[in-house]
Amino acid sequence: MYETILFDLDGTLTDPAEGITNSVAYALRKYGIEPPERRELYCFIGPPLADSFRKYYGFSEDEGSKAVEVFREYFRERGIFENVVYDGIDKFLSDLKKAGNTVVLATSKPELFAKQILERFDLMKYFDIVAGATFDETRVKKDDVIAYALEQLGNADLSSTVMVGDRGHDVKGAAVHGIPCIGVLYGYGDREELENAGAKSIAESVEALSKLLLK
Repeated sequence: MYETILFDLDGTLTDPAEGITNSVAYALRKYGIEPPERRELYCFIGPPLADSFRKYYGFSEDEGSKAVEVFREYFRERGIFENVVYDGIDKFLSDLKKAGNTVVLATSKPELFAKQILERFDLMKYFDIVAGATFDETRVKKDDVIAYALEQLGNADLSSTVMVGDRGHDVKGAAVHGIPCIGVLYGYGDREELENAGAKSIAESVEALSKLLLK
């Protein structure tokens, strides 16, 4: 049914909870804020970081951007690899490639970091295109990242293209381009968030996702 598959990274292919929350905690302490328990920082996984600092801690526009720079002090040295690949993802991506699919990464994580993560976990070999955010945040929202991915794809048939992600902004970002989105529940969004955003289908596991895309 689908020939081109766009994947989110955090919460969809890998579980970055430890590295992201450690990096957020590091940034908050730099601003004199004692971070809460790790689980309360899971809201930072997925959406653009500056938006989350503004939304959850009342940072100004400028403070939010600067907080991301502080976050990256920890993340680029340690947090980037405090991360694990979800069980079954390696085989699933391999099966997609064997079936002739075009596999694309579309992430709000800076593109350099995304490539380093894929290389670290030996997943880069499955991807035809890696589209990520810019460090200066001129391209960070999911619809902008998807637009960038589509530019690199050229004349892709959008009727046979799908996005896969774990958060509502993945679904909404894809919808801007008329692309359906399959939401996954093993990441950091819940069913209500994904359904309210308009997800076409919901997969509770990597195995269920595989069944949807490898019929």
